[in-house]
Amino acid sequence: MLIITTKDCDTVDKLLRKYKKKFDKSQTVKELRGRQAFVKPSVRRRKEVMKAIYVRETYGTQNA
Repeated sequence: MLIITTKDCDTVDKLLRKYKKKFDKSQTVKELRGRQAFVKPSVRRRKEVMKAIYVRETYGTQNA
């Protein structure tokens, strides 16, 4: 549950922006989508390794 602290001078728009930002940082939607289908641990690990390889090849140090 997200809790937003309010001040007397805060408008509804400002509070909504705070709520949306906090909601995005909590990654609730990402977690819910991940729980929709079961993923075996070996498949999850393989996906992480493939992502690490991709990141290393794409953004790693350039050998000149």
